[in-house]
Amino acid sequence: MKSIYFESSVSLDLPLIIRCGSVIRMNSVVFVAVVALASFAAAETYTDRYDNINVEEILENRKLLVPYVKCTLEQGRCTPEGKELKTHIKDAMQNGCSKCTDKQKIGARKVVKHLKEKEPEFYKQLISKYDPEDQYKETYEAFLAAEN
Repeated sequence: MKSIYFESSVSLDLPLIIRCGSVIRMNSVVFVAVVALASFAAAETYTDRYDNINVEEILENRKLLVPYVKCTLEQGRCTPEGKELKTHIKDAMQNGCSKCTDKQKIGARKVVKHLKEKEPEFYKQLISKYDPEDQYKETYEAFLAAEN
């Protein structure tokens, strides 16, 4: 064991200092990893910026509904809300809306139920665009049938 002595008779144990430095560095690495994972987990939900949109109003007014549907089908212009929806629609179908907020889950179920019942042609077009081979049908149908 090497020690360094200073004139003031203070000794420093180098292996202990090196080990302490490693512990501090290791704790720093663990802390950074935890923060990174936490921010990654937080990013694993869709933005809630548009959660307060009145879905009922849109569904009750075909003049409001059709532009949103056409936006998602890339047949028309998109509002900022429509762009956000279009960005996540396929992913939501693939993962059963697992990244959706609670409000988004409720809204998604309402919209799909409405489209299936009142706008079946639009519903078929959306399915053929975002899941043409029925790859994710079991996943999104299970989500749509659930209550939570």
